[in-house]
Amino acid sequence: MATGKDRQKQLAREHYERQQQRRLEREQRNKRMAIIGSTVGVVVVVGGIVASVALLGGGDEPTEAAAEPSAQASTSAPAVAQPKPYDEKTGTCGYVADTGGGQVKDVGMPPEKVDLKPAKKTMTMKTGLGDIVVELDNAKAPCTVNSLQFLAEKDYYDGSKCHRLGNEQFPMLQCGDPTAKADGKSQTDGSGGPGYVLVEENTKDAKYKRGVMAMAKTQAPGSTGSQFFLVYGDIQLDPLYTPVGTITKGLDILDKVNKAGVLAGTADGTGAPKETVEIKDVTIAGKS
Repeated sequence: MATGKDRQKQLAREHYERQQQRRLEREQRNKRMAIIGSTVGVVVVVGGIVASVALLGGGDEPTEAAAEPSAQASTSAPAVAQPKPYDEKTGTCGYVADTGGGQVKDVGMPPEKVDLKPAKKTMTMKTGLGDIVVELDNAKAPCTVNSLQFLAEKDYYDGSKCHRLGNEQFPMLQCGDPTAKADGKSQTDGSGGPGYVLVEENTKDAKYKRGVMAMAKTQAPGSTGSQFFLVYGDIQLDPLYTPVGTITKGLDILDKVNKAGVLAGTADGTGAPKETVEIKDVTIAGKS
């Protein structure tokens, strides 16, 4: 017959297991991901793992900890600095350290001071399959373009591989994780970043159609980092991801990569591309 002490031990053990489970879930949510969705669901790319989940809303479900009386429940968590949008008065953007975990290639923080001119800049990605050229919208996404230019000048993307190819419903190629192996085996692909985050920009009425380059992010606002996705079809996505530019050259490369398919694909058909897309060098230029 179980004693009161045994019952207390059991409750304590169950509470500990719940805490560990919630901790694991938080870590998984904080990993770099891109959400590529439709009207009935989304595909969440977390590291190298893809899971289909129902599109139920933007918020997290309340955890058991919120309902349980606890000595820690009344303790306020320390405030985490949030990135700030472009400030017209000061001409600055607010970049902050990424506290979400994941793998980091640290090349420093972009300068806060940005310039809206020229309104358009040209991003050239030299890959093993040819050049992919994107016209960046510096006027509408200055913080993002400033970050991309900073990373390009630091050779951040050099040698990186695009790690995830979508399917017919989600026609996109995701790149920008400098730690990704893109071998169809790595479970950490998609978790890499520069160690800082920035706000999402230019999202009002955003459409993710063929030729768009947009920034990947986690489910949390203000979690844009270095990863981006190149759209070679039309994707039905909520306007949550910064559309930073338009592909002017290289869509034929994306079509070729798409045709080749994926390596070890998941149940939804996405995975590391068979046709390796390695970014050799990135340059960004513009004329006033």
